Amino acid sequence: MSQWRLRLILFCALFGANIYFLPRWADWNQNSRLNLVLAIVDDGTLHIDKYYHNTGDYAEYNDHVYSDKAPGLSFLAVPVYALVKPVLHTEPARSLIWRLSSSDSFGATLNSEGTGLRDEKVYYAVVLYLVTIVTVALPSAALGVLIFEFLALLTRNNAASLLTALLYGLATSAFPYAGSFFGHQLVALLLFGAFFVAFCVARRGLRPGWLALTGIMLGYAVISEYPTALIAVTVFGYTLASVPRRQLGPALLILVAGGLPPGLLLMAYDLAIFGTILPIGYAHSALYTDIHSQGLISLVGPNLPALWGISFSQFRGLFFVSPILLLAIPGFVLWARQRSWLLELGVCLWAVVSFFLFNGSSVMWHGGFAIGPRYLLPMVPFMAVAVGVPVATWLPFLWGRVLIAVLSLWSLGVIWAQTTGGQSFPDWSQQPLWQYSLPRLLAGDIARNLGMIAGLRGWLSLLPLMLFLAAMVALLLWQLRSPSDLREASIETAPTATRDEATAY
Repeated sequence: MSQWRLRLILFCALFGANIYFLPRWADWNQNSRLNLVLAIVDDGTLHIDKYYHNTGDYAEYNDHVYSDKAPGLSFLAVPVYALVKPVLHTEPARSLIWRLSSSDSFGATLNSEGTGLRDEKVYYAVVLYLVTIVTVALPSAALGVLIFEFLALLTRNNAASLLTALLYGLATSAFPYAGSFFGHQLVALLLFGAFFVAFCVARRGLRPGWLALTGIMLGYAVISEYPTALIAVTVFGYTLASVPRRQLGPALLILVAGGLPPGLLLMAYDLAIFGTILPIGYAHSALYTDIHSQGLISLVGPNLPALWGISFSQFRGLFFVSPILLLAIPGFVLWARQRSWLLELGVCLWAVVSFFLFNGSSVMWHGGFAIGPRYLLPMVPFMAVAVGVPVATWLPFLWGRVLIAVLSLWSLGVIWAQTTGGQSFPDWSQQPLWQYSLPRLLAGDIARNLGMIAGLRGWLSLLPLMLFLAAMVALLLWQLRSPSDLREASIETAPTATRDEATAY
């Protein structure tokens, strides 16, 4: 069996699913980030004075308006928009935009009290979609492949690793945000990718020079979502702890050299706007000042309402929308009992615990209109790795298959209901599945998607995606047709290595 074919089919399946639904329109978070992209490319400026009326996520300083978001994702989208902008102004592109603006399928999804599909609105929606494909959807699909790759090495079970990667990509909140212009999925790739590169240097014989990529990814993750410093520092420490002592100095220099450019970029950005190298955008936010002023920029310490809200509540609970992630708890225990790859176990466990406690300390833990606790998304890949351990261990047993199937089906059902039901992510309804998403699904209010470009409406617009995913799953099963793949069941077969063997280049 070709591992490369498995990786390619998995990537295509996730990428196709990620790009099928269009980014939500009139979303403050996405608009704030896109406004900065438009300002840089169209106007050659960092302020968003011309655009901020479409968002409430902005900062006011010295008579100008700026995005109050970490700028990493917007910076990455700038060259994408700069490249596609000339194409969008050609006659064929203008004609396509005009056809979309007069589309009955899209028109049926609009608010009857809104302003309709004006050409300008469609143009910006197309820009938002294109930059999202490159900066979010593509990295998210690549992340699924990295999770598969790491688990295949850890468990030596391709079937379980593939199943876990698919569940991560399609049955957690990673799915809706893989098609949205938020920073969460980009930083999830950057953090886990940095960890994976460091892991390959430590245990797979990759040359130490690749640690520069680890440094770049960690640095860019931090300037894209500031709280990810909690995980970035841990991966940084893991990298240094896993190299031979004689290589510690060079490894440190390589990591710092890689992380320095993103840091300098952020400093230059903040210096140009606020006259300081510190990221203080939220300190000048025009709205929610009462929330930002509580504690340390809305951080008041871990509290039970927030911890319950992001874990088990129907409102934004991670384990309500994706109970398959509960398998991470026995997963960490099983992994620890094997006494192998304990440094990697420590990184994954800290990523999960630290982000839970951090977001459980915030007054803004709910994340506004959202599917699940979106602020936790950067740590979910590290959690998915732990999920893969019991999947690999229990898959051969009937009770294990039943348990995994039940958790998977609920996770798929809730995530897809909340992703497809309605034209925005679930609102402040305390039971969004029952009070927001399902009523919209039953009414045929399906989120805007590529099927509507072909003139398909409502539920019928989902048919091309269902056929595509069915074909991808069939291809994956065909690649896994060898019975031996299903019998390789347990983490007990995972390779172990001594410190010297693990760090030998």
